[in-house]
Order: sequence, then C-alpha cells, then structure tokens
Amino acid sequence: MGQIDGDSHHPGGAGAGGVPGPGMGGGGGIGPGPGPGPGGAGMQEPTVPAKCQALAGKPGPAPLRRLTRFEYNNTVRELFGDTSSPANTLPAEELGNGFGNDATAQAVSSLLAEEYGNVAEGIAARATQTSAALGRLASCASTVAAGAEESCARTIIEGLVPRAFRRPLAAGEADPLLGVFRATRMLSGASFASSVAAVIEAVLLSPDFLYRLEFGVPDKARPGVSRPSGDEMAVRLSYLLWGSMPDEALRAAAKSGELATAQGVLAQATRMLDDQRSHRVVRFFFDNLLPINGLSDLERDKMLYPSYTATVGALMQEETQRTLEYEIYQGGGTWPAALTSSTTFLNGPLAAFYGTNGVQGSAFQKVALEQRRLGFITQAGVMAGTTHSNRTNPVVRGSFVVQRLLCMKIPLPDASIADKVKPPDPYSGKTARERYTKHSTDPVCRSCHGVMDPVGFSLEDFDAVGLYRERENDVVIDASGELPGGPGTFQGPVEMVRQLAALPEAQRCFATHWIELGFGKTLSGDDECLQAQINLAFYRAGYNVRQLRLALTQSDAFLYLPGGP
Repeated sequence: MGQIDGDSHHPGGAGAGGVPGPGMGGGGGIGPGPGPGPGGAGMQEPTVPAKCQALAGKPGPAPLRRLTRFEYNNTVRELFGDTSSPANTLPAEELGNGFGNDATAQAVSSLLAEEYGNVAEGIAARATQTSAALGRLASCASTVAAGAEESCARTIIEGLVPRAFRRPLAAGEADPLLGVFRATRMLSGASFASSVAAVIEAVLLSPDFLYRLEFGVPDKARPGVSRPSGDEMAVRLSYLLWGSMPDEALRAAAKSGELATAQGVLAQATRMLDDQRSHRVVRFFFDNLLPINGLSDLERDKMLYPSYTATVGALMQEETQRTLEYEIYQGGGTWPAALTSSTTFLNGPLAAFYGTNGVQGSAFQKVALEQRRLGFITQAGVMAGTTHSNRTNPVVRGSFVVQRLLCMKIPLPDASIADKVKPPDPYSGKTARERYTKHSTDPVCRSCHGVMDPVGFSLEDFDAVGLYRERENDVVIDASGELPGGPGTFQGPVEMVRQLAALPEAQRCFATHWIELGFGKTLSGDDECLQAQINLAFYRAGYNVRQLRLALTQSDAFLYLPGGP
C-alpha cells in the first residue's frame, strides 16, 4: 500500500477558510474567506440568483421531524447512559434523501408504533434495573424510603423530562406523569423501580420526545416570519451538529437569550464543532453517502478472493472513516483535499490484506498511499462496496461517482427498455471494457451508459475486493476514461480523482448532501436560494468542510421559521 508516514499533521488545518458572518439572506452575504483551497484553483465564484435577493428572510418550509434511529440512539445514550443502540431494532427507515431523515418520508406504520413500545420498555427496564441505575436518575432513588417514594418520583420527573423533551416543563405538566407512577405503584407486585420504569416508557413514547416540535416566537424586526425559541434553536443546533440532544451549556445559552441572534448561534456552533460529538455526525454522513456501511456483509467466492473476510470488510470501512476524519479535522480540512488525500489508515490485518509492509497490531496507523491510489475513492472499501458480485461492474462504480459525488440524476429505465437492461454475458469479452462497451452500443442505452461507463472503466484497475490489478484474464486493462463535465479524457483512477476534485459540480454536490442531511429534506426547486447561498459560502471558505457546517447555521432556513404575525 505504501510507506508508513509518521507525520500526524500538515499545514492547512480544519480552521482554514472564512467564517460565515451573521445571516445569509440578501444573496448570501458572508464574512470574507481566503478563496478556494486545494483543488479549487480556477473555479469561478458561484452566483446567487437575483430573485434570491428579493426573497431574503424567507426561510421556506420547516417540516416536522421525527428522531431517526441514529438520533434516538445518541439521545438515550446521553439521557440514561444506554449504549445498547436500541433503535437499531426499529424498522428500516425510508432513505428518501439518502440519510433516512427526510421528514416527508417519516410515516409511522403500525409496526413502527409497536416497536417503539418494545424499545421504550427495554430502555426503561435497563434504566431502573439496579439501585445504582436508579441513583443515576436521582440521588434519592437508590435507597428511597417508603414514605418518600412519590417525592422522589417527582424529583426524577422534573430532572429527566425537561432533558428528554428538550425544553422546560410547563406548569402542571409533571402531574400526569406522576399519576402514571401512582397508578403503576398501586398494581399488585409493582415496585418503586417498575413504577419509575412506567414513567420512563411514557416519556419515551411521547411526541415531545419522538418529534422535534417547533412553534416559534414572533420576530418584530421581520414581519411574516418567526424565530425558533431559544430551546428550539438549541435543538436545531444539537441535532445538526451532534445528532443528539442539547448539553447543559447549550440549554443555558437558550435560557440566557444568546441563541436569539445569528452571532450567538454561530458562537455555540463553533464550540460544538470543537467537541468530539461532532465527529459522529461526519461518520454517519459518510456511512450513508459512501458504499461502505455493509462491507462486513459482502459475500465473495473464497476460491477467487481467499484473503477477503467479513473482518477485513469491517476494517475497510474503518479505513475510509479514519481517512476522512483525519482530512477534515486535522488535515487540509477541505473536500478537494479529502478527495485527493495521499494518506490512509491501516492496521496489521488490513495491511496484510493490501500487501503493505511495516504495519502490525490492531491499532490503525497513518500510512502513505501507494502511487496507484489517490483518495478514499480508490480505497478497497469503496471499490468493494460498488461491486455487487464476484465480477467488477463499471456501470455500478461509474453510477456511484456520477450520482453520489456529482449529483447527476440518471433516470431508471422505463418499462419499454427494461428488458434491454441486463448485464452482459460474462464470456462476451475478456475485460469489463469489452463486455460493457458492447452492452451499451444500443442508442437507447447509450444516453445513460455513455455518462456512467467511462467513469467506471477508469476504476477497473481494482478487482471485486478492491485489490490492485493490471490484467483481467491475462489482458492488460485499459483504465482510460472521461468525467461528465470534465476537461477531457484521463488515464487511470489517480487522474480521474484529480479531475473530479477540481470540478465545481463535485463541490456543489457535497454541499447539497450536507444541506439535505442538515435540514431533513430532499432539495427541490423551492430550495434554489438556500442552495445558492450555501454554495457561495462553501466557495468563499475554500471548500472547508467545517465552515460548510457552520454556514448551515447562518442560513435563513436555519435561523427562521415560516409564518408569523
């Protein structure tokens, strides 16, 4: 794979790039930045349509959002210390925007409702199963006296529920939950612990826990819109940047009024991105953007690929995640730099899989990539994840680059041509280029395959488990190709990655994915102004990923709610 590189940091850290200024209305006015970073040379500044000037201050729809499984797991971990990831047993989410948090695709089926009950029951049981666990809810609960049970239950409710509901309790709001405790305690065989568990179940099944409810407060300076309240803004920030509930510092900022201004929001967002919890959202983002989340479940013929195992697949996923985390938080900090990273992270077993010398043990080490690879795209995980059988498929690999990294929409074939969309005969040519070039000679097929296949051909230097090869069936592989919108043909995966990193479409696409994850929607024409403002901020920040995430918090769509007095 390459030589061990002991350098753990190189110039241009994650703080590079201009910090967005307060607000992005009026054409996306932001603070000055240094201009495009590595890979961005020659890219022109994006324009904001003139109509967006007139629409300044119009935040657009803010759909009601339910906690995703990722967010649910993070939230109960911080509420109860429950590390069992209980939401993983819930029914699979409709991907929608690719991240499972598209608010318009969050219908509640009868199965989901039933499983919410089962999950809540399990969490409540674990949170009350020992005196030590009860003591974490409230100090009085570990050794509560018989005459003090109800008082202690109220203490638990008044401490837990504002955190679970992510807002202060209204007057008298604790009383119905205390009624749940009383009613349960009266049942035959019910204990103090089981009665507290019943309260916890009720809390976890409440819409106030499961949904991110927003009502807003009037903004006298901007008629026609509202602002999220302080607590609602704290929730927006915490789930955008941490994928979880607000911490005490954020709740205090909400209470003090700090979150009523764009500058206050930016200050808290900056603090939160310095917290380790911000890393898990980046990991979630890439687990869903890239084809790496199911690598340990891939099946390969042991005769053809004897070195590949489920364990190796899991290590491949970790390699990609660590590479991207390093580039974003310690390395160049920009998306072009991440695309063209010349380093990777290996441990002993994964190094042995690659045939790399000098890496031993289970700990991951920073390693220089071999010259035949560049960036995470050419890592074995992405190459294996875009291969669905024992044979490489340039259509699938090309489709991944074109659709996920350039955001080009390739329509599915309609019924009239579906019968033509079949993999080529594996014996129709010795190389994938020979097989798939014949496959796409039909003019109807060529309109789509002419976009995808040339990209996929450039990645044929990697086999079905991502190992480098120069020949297929004893024929030298032709890895030349062409990117849609690129400057021309290239030779091999390294040149392809360099061209990709220099395309403005790749930067806009990356920003689009973050907008869709951050706002829980699939972007449409109605979001043109939001996209334009974020694209401009990203460009001016030198395509810095940290600054992109901060820019989301300074948009009108984040700072305001539609409607008002």
